Amino acid sequence: MAGMRRRLKVFYDGGCHPNPGPMEAAAVVRGKPYFFDDLGTGSNTDAEWHALRCAIELARDLGLRDVEFVGDSLEVTRSANIALANGNATSGQAISLLAILAHYRPGRIRWIKREQNLAGIALEARRDR
Repeated sequence: MAGMRRRLKVFYDGGCHPNPGPMEAAAVVRGKPYFFDDLGTGSNTDAEWHALRCAIELARDLGLRDVEFVGDSLEVTRSANIALANGNATSGQAISLLAILAHYRPGRIRWIKREQNLAGIALEARRDR
């Protein structure tokens, strides 16, 4: 399909060690990792929500448009897409996401396998240092 532009992928991942514990997140844009620390204490799911919000805010701040946000939490991906589709939030995390989405709309939010998530790979590599 000549002339069709592919969406830029922004990978995101969050986690905490131990679970629950101090949260961290990462986003990868065009191969460059961005890390987010001091996110408070929470569960791995809380950290995944933080990671998605951080990735969206980063893309907005970088002036990126029509972005595909790619993460490995199926729960967060499903909930975020429901909130995106109907504007209704079923959790405090989704309410926070909708507040950001009022000013910046992603092209897509999509799930991938953990081993394909460049942000997860970046977080793991940073922990291993």
